[in-house]
Amino acid sequence: MNLNESAPDFELPDLHGAFHCLSDHRGKIVIVNFWSCECPHSERTDQALTAMSVQWAENVVMLFIASNRSETIPGMEEASKARGLPLVLVDADHFVADLYDAQTTPHVFVIDRNGILRYRGAVDDVTFRQRKPTRFFLDEAVQALLKGHLPAPAETPAYGCTIVREV
Repeated sequence: MNLNESAPDFELPDLHGAFHCLSDHRGKIVIVNFWSCECPHSERTDQALTAMSVQWAENVVMLFIASNRSETIPGMEEASKARGLPLVLVDADHFVADLYDAQTTPHVFVIDRNGILRYRGAVDDVTFRQRKPTRFFLDEAVQALLKGHLPAPAETPAYGCTIVREV
């Protein structure tokens, strides 16, 4: 999947079995966030994403996608409720993670109002050597799109826990 091209559509169930399509959100900026209930990096960035979502309001939709084969629905429900996440989709066979070539949790993909992939990578600049964020790449990308500009950078290395594809 290439930047500045149409993001592949997908349909996944939420934690209660209701299905959701990416294309249902056309007209809004969509953040596809590959997520984990067990990864400390996902837990850390969930707090930042929740805070950012308040300022983005109804202009941005966040889709948290659980693609770790090792995680259970009860574990995902407990973590999503504790972290105040609005919608977690289940990608049990990591079909969407493979489609998007997601490698870590978190790994974010920002899709503009027309369904074009405009950013992919990390939420912020935290790495093994830098434990506190000083730059929020995801917020920069969304703010650029809200102002009618392309994100710069458009891609950063994702940092987090590896998505578990086999148990």
